[in-house]
Amino acid sequence: MMRTLFLQAPSFDGFDGGAGSRYQARREVQSFWYPTWLAQPAALVEGSKLIDAPPHRIGLEEVVKQARDYDLAVLHTSTPSFRSDVKTIEAMKAANPDLKVGLIGAKVAVDGDKSLETAPLVDFVARNEFDFAIKEAAEGRDLATITGLTWRNKAGAIVRNPDRPVLENMDLLPFVTPVYKRDLTIENYFNGYLKHPYLSFYTGRGCKSRCTYCLWPQTVGGHRYRTRSVGHVIEEVRWARAAFPQVKEFFFDDDTLTDDAPRTEAIARELGKLGIVWACNAKPNVKRSTLKVMKDNGCRLLLVGYESGNQQILHNIKKGILVDVAKRFTKDCHELGIVIHGTFILGLPGETSETIRQTIQYAKEINPHTIQVSLAAPYPGTFLYKQALENGWLDDANADLVNDDGVQIAPLHYPHLAHSEIFRSVDEFYRSFYFRIPKIASIVGEMALSPEMMKRRLKEGVEFFRFLRERREVAP
Repeated sequence: MMRTLFLQAPSFDGFDGGAGSRYQARREVQSFWYPTWLAQPAALVEGSKLIDAPPHRIGLEEVVKQARDYDLAVLHTSTPSFRSDVKTIEAMKAANPDLKVGLIGAKVAVDGDKSLETAPLVDFVARNEFDFAIKEAAEGRDLATITGLTWRNKAGAIVRNPDRPVLENMDLLPFVTPVYKRDLTIENYFNGYLKHPYLSFYTGRGCKSRCTYCLWPQTVGGHRYRTRSVGHVIEEVRWARAAFPQVKEFFFDDDTLTDDAPRTEAIARELGKLGIVWACNAKPNVKRSTLKVMKDNGCRLLLVGYESGNQQILHNIKKGILVDVAKRFTKDCHELGIVIHGTFILGLPGETSETIRQTIQYAKEINPHTIQVSLAAPYPGTFLYKQALENGWLDDANADLVNDDGVQIAPLHYPHLAHSEIFRSVDEFYRSFYFRIPKIASIVGEMALSPEMMKRRLKEGVEFFRFLRERREVAP
C-alpha cells in the first residue's frame, strides 16, 4: 500500500469548496461542509491521512512539508479551485519529485483529458464514482488495469481506461466517521442553520431528479438512488455518537433522502430510539404523514431546495415540483414544528426582473426560518452548462464561476437580463427577506432564549453585513 495523502488544498480565504460542498464558493456566513467525498476513499486506504486545509487553516507551506512523507497524493478539485489546486501540486512535486498525484471531483469526472493536459504534473484522474479506483491506485496496481481512470503513460500520452461500473452494494463502503475522528477537528465545521458541532455523511448516492443545474447526480452520483441498508446507517450513527459525544445534530447529506419515503420513515424510527437530533435535504413535496414520522423521531430541520417561485422556471430546470405543492409542504412543516432552511437560485433560464421579484415575494410568503440565495452556476457536465454554451449565455471570462476572492459571480446573462442585475438581486433578496419586523423578532427571540445562540447570531450578522459590503464593492 502506497503512503497516501488525501487533500483538500488551501484556497481562497473562507472558501467552502470542499469535497462535500454543493456550491463551491465563499458563503455569506462562513461555513464548511465535511469532505465526505475524500473521506470515503480515505477509509478504504489503510494508513492514509486526510488533510482538509481550508477549515483547519492549514497553509501551503505546511501542506508541502507533510507531502514529503507520502508516495501518493489524491486531491479533490472543482471548477473554481482548479487553478489554485494545480499550484499546490506544483509546490508538492517540487518538494517531493517522486510523489504521484491523482485528482477526483466533478470537474475531472467530466473533463479528465483536458484536466491532465492543463496540469502536466498530475499523473491520473479518477472519473465518476472513484472510491475503489483510488483504493486500487493506492495499492500500487498498474494504472492501465484500473477501470475508471484517465492517466498519463511514460511517454506522456493520455490514456482513458474503460468506465467503472457504479457500486450497487453501498454497504461495501466503510464508515467515513472514523476518518473524521482520526484526521479532522469537527468543531471547525459549521454553518448558519445546523446546531454546532454537527456531523454529516451520506446514507446513499444518486438522485432520480433531473434538475438541469445540479452537479453531483450529473457527474458522480448518477440518477439512481442507491442506498445503504437501514442497519448499516444506524450502526454508523451509534459509532459516531460514542466517538463524538459533543455532536448536537446529525445531517444526512443524500441529494434527497426523502425520495424513498418508506426507507426514510424506517431510518427515522431507528434514530428516534437512539434519541438523535437530525436533519437532511428534502424536496418540497414530502407528504405530511412522512413529515410527522420524521418530526416525532428527532428530525429538527430540513434543507429544502425551492430554487424559484415561478412555475415556468421550475419547468425549465426540470425541477419536478409544483409551487402549490411546495406551499402545502411548507405549511405542513410549520404546523409540525420542522424548521426549514430554504435555498433559492437566481439567474436560471427564463429569469426576468419580474420573476426575481416573484421569487422574493414567494420566499417571504412561505417564510422558511433561514435562506440561502445562490447565483445559477453552470458547472461543466451539467445540462445547464450545455444550454449556456449553445445559447451564448456564458462568457469565457466567467467560466471559473467565482471572482479572485472566491465569491460567486453571476456567470450567466440573457438578452433581456444582464449579469449586473442578477448579481445585485441577491442583496435585494436577502434584505427584503430578513429586514422584516416579524423575521427580526423571530431571530431576536431565538437569541434571547440562548446565550450561545446570541453569540453565534451576532457573529454571523457581522459576517453577513461584511459579505454584502464586499459584494457591492465588486459588483459588475
